[in-house]
Amino acid sequence: MADSMQIFDRNLVRAHRDRAAGTLANADFLLREAGTRLTDRLLDVVREFPMALDLGCHTGAVANALKSHAKIGTLLQADLSPGMARMARAATGLPTFVADEEFLPVAESSLDLVMSNLSLHWVNDLPGALMQIRQCLKPNGLFLATLFGGETLRELRTALMEAEAETTGGVAPRISPFTDVRDAGNLLTRAGFALPVVDADVITVTYGDMFKLLADLRAMGETNAVLERRKVPTRRQTFLRAAEIYSRLFTNARGRLNATFQVLTLTAWAPHASQQKPLRPGSATARLADALKSTEVSLGEQTPFTKTES
Repeated sequence: MADSMQIFDRNLVRAHRDRAAGTLANADFLLREAGTRLTDRLLDVVREFPMALDLGCHTGAVANALKSHAKIGTLLQADLSPGMARMARAATGLPTFVADEEFLPVAESSLDLVMSNLSLHWVNDLPGALMQIRQCLKPNGLFLATLFGGETLRELRTALMEAEAETTGGVAPRISPFTDVRDAGNLLTRAGFALPVVDADVITVTYGDMFKLLADLRAMGETNAVLERRKVPTRRQTFLRAAEIYSRLFTNARGRLNATFQVLTLTAWAPHASQQKPLRPGSATARLADALKSTEVSLGEQTPFTKTES
C-alpha cells in the first residue's frame, strides 16, 4: 500500500476494538440503530442471498437485526479484532473469522451479499477495499454498508481544536477524517460497482457533559487512531477548556450537549448484464418539452424565460 494512503494506524484500530469488545454492550446504540437501518434496506430487495458476509461485524449487531429475516441462507461474520470476532461468534453462533478489510481472504465471485456496519471509515485505502468487496461478489451481488460521514462529531472537533490551540499553541488531528456523500458515490463507481446510491442521515445524541461522550467513544472502540495524532498525553487543562467550549457553543434548549453522528448508507451492485443501463446520448424517443408541456427553444433563439402552460 502506498505511503500516501496511510491515514490510520490499523494496529491501533485493532487494539481499540479488542479493548472495547467487553464494553461495547454498554455503548452500542449507534451500531444497533445503523444496523437496523441497514437491514431495513435489505427488506426492499426482492431476492434471496444464499451466501452473505457481515464485514466488520463488531459483536453481531447486524446478525441480531437479521434474525427475523429469511432472505439470507448462510451468514458469515468477520472483524479486524479477534476480541470482537469471539464476542460475535458467542452472541450469534454464526461462522466468524478474523479479517482485515484491506486484505480480504475471500474468493472472487463467492458471495451474494456483503454488508458492513460502521466499520469502513477506519480503512486506509477505501477505494481498494471497495474494489476487493466488489470482486468478492457474484455478478448482480449486493453491497450494503453504513459508515460515518463528514459531519460526524463536528462539535467535538471544534471544541478540541480551539482548546488545543489556546493551551498548547498548536493543533494535532483528534477526529478521524470522514468521507462525504459525493466522494462515497464516486468511490463506488471507481471500484467498479453498478447502480451506486449514497444517502445520509444525521443522528443527534445528547449528553450531560463532554466527558460522557468521550467515554462512549472509548467503549465503542472509536477513539483516535490517526497516524499524525499527538503521541504524548493530552494536558488536563486542554480537556477542561474543551469541555467549556463545547458547553458554550453546543448546548441545546434542554441544557444538554448535542453530538452529531452523520451516517452514510451505501447501496451498490456488482455489474450484471440484466441491470438497467443509462440510455445512450441522443437515443431518447420522447421530447422533454412535450413531457413538460412547454415550448422548445433552440440555442439560437433562447430568451430569459420559458413559459410553461398550466
